[in-house]
Amino acid sequence: MSVPFQLSVLVLPPVALALAALLLCFLAARGRRSAAWGAFVLILLQLLLATSYASGWLEVSLQALAARFAPPREEPTAIIVLAADQVRLEEGWTVGPLTLERMAAAAALARQTGLPILVSGGVLSLTSPSPPIAGQMAQRFESEFGLIVRWLEIESRNTWENARNSAAMLRQEGIGSALLVTHGWHMPRALISFRAAGLSVAAAPVRRSPLPQPDFDSFLPRADRWGQSWLLIREWCGLAVYAGRRAFDLN
Repeated sequence: MSVPFQLSVLVLPPVALALAALLLCFLAARGRRSAAWGAFVLILLQLLLATSYASGWLEVSLQALAARFAPPREEPTAIIVLAADQVRLEEGWTVGPLTLERMAAAAALARQTGLPILVSGGVLSLTSPSPPIAGQMAQRFESEFGLIVRWLEIESRNTWENARNSAAMLRQEGIGSALLVTHGWHMPRALISFRAAGLSVAAAPVRRSPLPQPDFDSFLPRADRWGQSWLLIREWCGLAVYAGRRAFDLN
């Protein structure tokens, strides 16, 4: 994992809520009664983030934001697939489950449209040596989906660089519009990045989730929901950073 990724684990909920609650508990033990109420509220928020209702609303809100982006005016003539995760097995590194989901959706689009595929993703881990994930994606596209990837973008380290490098490669081929394949919750940040890079893209989101239902199961805390809520809160924070970056045109 990269250093920014590691820091985000500590500074974003739910870990940040737990650390803040511990601090307030310490202050409460030293006689500050108001700190006890603050710790109680933070613990309740932490439990809420462990529910599918909270994580579901975080996800749906990102999906709704992506729908507000205007579609491209020209017909897409390529498919861009953004890398997501990478896992290390005994036999070596390979694409993770999120990346594989995007690849499966892109393969279906490629068969439906006949458009060529560009895969984008460089070295995802700066602390543990790993090969560029785009190369692994290309191999899996051929071995598991029977498709040959036309373009490999292997230099990017984040979504902003995914967009900048992919747009440059496609413009050299005379391509001005493409279908963009990524998860629905990641789509707003990706669309902002490609708009800043000057490439017109049409959203092709993977696995769009429905509105969460306010039933008993939706409010039952589960440990795995903390990870999902953290990922989506991190995505909202990244979206804010990218929106500001585009507004100030920082390269």
